[in-house]
Formats: sequence, C-alpha cells, structure tokens
Amino acid sequence: MSETVDVDALKAEIKKLNAKATQAKMDLHDLSEELPTHWERIPEVARTAHDAHAALIAARARLAAASA
Repeated sequence: MSETVDVDALKAEIKKLNAKATQAKMDLHDLSEELPTHWERIPEVARTAHDAHAALIAARARLAAASA
C-alpha cells in the first residue's frame, strides 16, 4: 500500500512541477519577446526555467523507477 501512496505522491508532485516548468517556459518566452528590454534578466529567468525543468525530469524518472 505504501508504494501506491508513493506513486500517487509522485504524480501529484509531477503535476505541480509541470505547472511550474510551464510557467517558467512562458516567462522565458515573454522575456525573449521583450528583448533588448530587460536583457539583464536573461540569466535569472533562464536559470529558473532550467531548474524547473530539471526538477520535472528528475521527478518523472523517479516515477518511472517506482512504477517499474
């Protein structure tokens, strides 16, 4: 039963991480359309997007391992 809870918890985490990664992607896209305005924010916004997607990919890998 604890495995089911873990998988359910991972699925919930992935849903949240997916929303966060999608928002980070949109923020990066919006920034790119504003260039050259706010060009100095590129590293910050890109790091946020990178970190959000890295966390999402890691959580998906944990889910795949737990489901195997």
